[in-house]
Amino acid sequence: MAIITLLTDYGTRDYYLAAVKGVICSLAPEARIVDITHEIEPFNVAQAAFVLRQVWPWFPSGTVHAVIVDPGVGSERRILLAQFAGRFAIAPDNGLLTYVHRDFPVQAMHIVEDRRLFLPNIAATFHGRDIIAPAAAHLASGVKPRSFGRMTDRLETLAIPHKAEPKDGGWLGRVLYVDRFGTLITNIREDQLGPAPSQHYAWVVVVNGESIGPIRNAFHEVAIGSPIAYVGGAGHLEVALNQGRAIDRFGPLDALSIELR
Repeated sequence: MAIITLLTDYGTRDYYLAAVKGVICSLAPEARIVDITHEIEPFNVAQAAFVLRQVWPWFPSGTVHAVIVDPGVGSERRILLAQFAGRFAIAPDNGLLTYVHRDFPVQAMHIVEDRRLFLPNIAATFHGRDIIAPAAAHLASGVKPRSFGRMTDRLETLAIPHKAEPKDGGWLGRVLYVDRFGTLITNIREDQLGPAPSQHYAWVVVVNGESIGPIRNAFHEVAIGSPIAYVGGAGHLEVALNQGRAIDRFGPLDALSIELR
């Protein structure tokens, strides 16, 4: 059974998501639809790109990820069908594939342009329903990627450093994502930390000039309400408050500075 995932900024209040699912159910009734999230902040391409990367390796080969965060809908921006490490994504070419493209080998990339694989009537502001959903359904039903349009080797990527940058013998990181707990997920990657000599890595974490101590393993190692830095499940350095919200203490997001010294 084919899997089609949905990752959008539609929320669940309006009819948009249900319409997209209805198209998929009509064209690929055997497909299994999996919701990743529909709570991406409106128009926040970077947030969606990070979420897509984190779920990518956990779905089986052949999965079709339909990603609909599309502030340029109706413009000349392209829609891409891309295959990385055996999985597929159909998404606007606006940076949504940035992190997946950086971390996984590209196997094929096509422009989604064959109108025979779209709905007959296309609304300029609803390409998620009229183009991306039917394309995902057809792909999951066995239509070959080459049938969707020309091959391309170009895609738009976000201007975000893949990893933290060196600074004074340490690392200067930035926040890539803030989760619902207010945790700051940074671009300081686990492979930049070096070996842990004992229980902790040999770094001091500094947030906005304030030292919050070494990199720890789990929340119980600090008092409730205290900040903590640790390597999270995504393999990135994260900064949190034990039973609190780090973004509320250290934000706003655009003013955050996270260093390892």
